[in-house]
Formats: sequence, C-alpha cells, structure tokens
Amino acid sequence: MATLLHAIVEPGFFSSAPVRLAAEMGALVAIVAAVVGVFTVVRGQAFSGEALGDIGATGGASAYLAGISSVWGFVGISVLAAAAMELIGVQRARGRDIATGVVLGAGFGLAALLIYLGTLQTSTSGSTVTILFGSPFTLSPSDLPLVLGFGALVLVTLAALYRPLLLASISPELAAARGLPVRLIGVAYLMALAVAVALSAVTIGAILSTALLVGPAATALALTNRPGRALALAAMIGVAATWLGLLLAYDSYYWPPRHHGWPPSFFIVALVLIGYLAVAARRGGGRRGAR
Repeated sequence: MATLLHAIVEPGFFSSAPVRLAAEMGALVAIVAAVVGVFTVVRGQAFSGEALGDIGATGGASAYLAGISSVWGFVGISVLAAAAMELIGVQRARGRDIATGVVLGAGFGLAALLIYLGTLQTSTSGSTVTILFGSPFTLSPSDLPLVLGFGALVLVTLAALYRPLLLASISPELAAARGLPVRLIGVAYLMALAVAVALSAVTIGAILSTALLVGPAATALALTNRPGRALALAAMIGVAATWLGLLLAYDSYYWPPRHHGWPPSFFIVALVLIGYLAVAARRGGGRRGAR
C-alpha cells in the first residue's frame, strides 16, 4: 500500500504548507461554487456566471495594482458588475443577455487597461497569468479568512432562501402567484453568484472560474433530479476535482521534462469536463438501451 501511494504521490505533497493551504481554500471554493452552480444551471444563467468570471479579471488586476489581496478585488468588481447587470435589466430573459453583454464588454476593456498598467510595473507576466488562470500554490494564508467569510455568507444566504429560490428558479410565474418577491430573490441570488464566481477566480483564475460553477452542478443534475441530493453531489464532485487536480499539478513537476509543473487550473478544469462527459455518455448509452 505504501509503495502504491509513493508511486501516485510525490514526496513532500502532504507536508507542504502551500499544498495544504491550496487544498483547504480549494475545497471551500469548490463547495460554494457547486451549491450556487446548481441554482445557476436550473435558472439557465450560466452566461451570467461566465460574464462575471471574465469581468473578475478587472478586479484581480486592480487589486494587484493597489497591492491588496486579490480576494477583495475579485469580489468587489464581481458584486459591482452584478449590480450593474440588475440595474440594466437582468430580471427579464431578453434584458438579461443584453445587460450581461454590455457589462461584459465594459469589464473586458477595463481589465485590458489595468493588466497593461500592471505590466508597466514589472518585467514579468506572472501577475497576468495568475489573474487570468489562477495559481493555487501561491495563495497567501491571509486570504483564507476572507475566503471562509465570503463563502459562509453565500451559503447562509442560500440556506435562508432555499425554498423560495428553488421555486423562483423552477417557475417564476408560480412563485409570483404565491406572493414571493421574485425580483428581490433574484437580486440576492445574483449577488451570491457574483461572490461564488469571484472566489473561484481566486483559485483557478478569472477565465476558468465558470468551470467550478457549472461543471459539477451540471454533472450532479444529470445524475439526480432531487435538489438536495444534487447540491451534495455537486459539492463532492467539485472538491474531488480540485483535490485531484492539485495532486496531478504537484506530481507534474517531476514528469519529463522535470521541474516544469503543469498549471493546477488545467487539471481541475479537465477533470470537471471528463466527469461531465462520462455522465453524459452513460446517460446516452442508457437511453439507447431503453429504446
């Protein structure tokens, strides 16, 4: 058993402080993103999540220029972008896409400017790569309380709104007929989505943050149509993909050519995709067999 473990896990993995921190923060983020992601898939707002993730690059770049934690930058700009989308018209199906597109374009333009200004302060492109694609092994211990606090806020909010949000997500007309404040619920959800995407951007980057949001949730919903079970399953899938991705990224440093490790975000996203494709193939095979 020890020999097998040594063959799979390179020396120092379990004793490395950066690895432990990446695993802790990665698990927290994966759980929050998966829970919000289930509602995102049910509501059909994956595009909004993608836009908020891409706009997060603006927050990451601004935090880098200001010399503060990237968590504040990602969360701050994502929440502001979500508020702008709501004011423009995200509550209506057509207005949602228009608002998302407008805010996304403006966010990309500002992100390009801030990243350019960042390159003037340093001769390396490390900050740009970290902002866009993440770097879990370089996270600071001071970021952990922030991630824990924002994550807990999202989970508490969704727990308080669970039943109304679920009904409003499945049937807004029925929710409105029952007297529920559908738009207010939508605003609360959108803010939770913004924070969840921002936390994902902290670990796997702004460009890839939607993978943790949509992938595990879509996989879970393909396996079960029970909301509570889907939430738990999505969280487990997200944590498993994150931890295994970190392990493969750590091990890749010892693959040929040695001392050129692969980015963790690549492995995490790839594992999420493989999991979804496996479930989709299984469902497709089951339908053909039934026919």
